[in-house]
Amino acid sequence: MKNQGRNRPNSAYKTRSSRDFESDNIGWVWGRHAVLAALANPRREVKRLLLTLNAQREVPEGTPFEDMKPDAISAHLPDGAVHQGFAMRATAPEPESVKAVADPTHGILVVLDSVTDPHNVGAVFRSAAAFGARAVILQDRKAPPLFGALAKASVGASETVRHVRVTNIADTLIELKEAGRFVIGLDGGASTTLPEAIAQHGGPGLVLVMGAEDKGLRPRIAANCDLLVSIPTTGNIESLNISTAAAIALYAAYAARD
Repeated sequence: MKNQGRNRPNSAYKTRSSRDFESDNIGWVWGRHAVLAALANPRREVKRLLLTLNAQREVPEGTPFEDMKPDAISAHLPDGAVHQGFAMRATAPEPESVKAVADPTHGILVVLDSVTDPHNVGAVFRSAAAFGARAVILQDRKAPPLFGALAKASVGASETVRHVRVTNIADTLIELKEAGRFVIGLDGGASTTLPEAIAQHGGPGLVLVMGAEDKGLRPRIAANCDLLVSIPTTGNIESLNISTAAAIALYAAYAARD
C-alpha cells in the first residue's frame, strides 16, 4: 500500500457512514493501547483508522489513517468511549479450535462460563497474558466479541492471547479431559481450596473454569470439572469479582510452575 503523509487524511479505510453496520465479526476498537496492539495484530483486517494529530505520531510510518478531531472520532463510537485519539474499525481475530489448544503440554487454559460483561472478559484476557495462559475459551452465543469495551479493558491482551469459541462448554470440558488435561472449577462453596488444588494438579495441562459472578458455574459445567475449588478469603465480602478471581487463580498456577 502506498505511503501516505503522516498528517494527511487517507480514504483507504472509509466505509459508507459513521454508523456503519456492526456485527460479531466487524466492529470498533478504541483507546491507545488497544488500537496500537490491534494494529500490530496480523489476524485483524483494518477497515478504518481514525487518529488525532498527536495519535498519528505513534503509528508506524506509512500507515493509512483518517485525520480527525477528538469530537469527530467520538461521533463514531458509543457514548462514553474514552478513545485517547485512537479508534479503529476492523475484523475480529479468528478463533482457534479446541483441538489446537487441547494438548496438555501447551499451557493453561481459561474457560468462561456465561461471563458476558465485556469489561470482565477483557480483564481476564489481561491476566491471561500476564501469567502466560495458552488461550481463553468462550461460549459462542453468550460471550462478547473482541471489540469495544472488551478490547479497551484488555489493554491489548486480546490481541496476543488466543481465544476459542465453542457452542457447548460442558462438551468442551469433556474433550479437554480426554486429551489429558485436568479441569478445576472455581466455586465459592467448595471445601478444597485453590492452593491445595494447584499443589496437587498444577502444571501446563491445567484448565481453570469460572462462572458468572452472580450465578457461578452452571450445574452441568460444575459436574464436568475434575475438582471444584474455592479461593480462601477472610469472609468479609460475599464473593470476588470474576476478573479478580481469574487473576488470583492464574497467578497461583503461574507461581507453582516448575
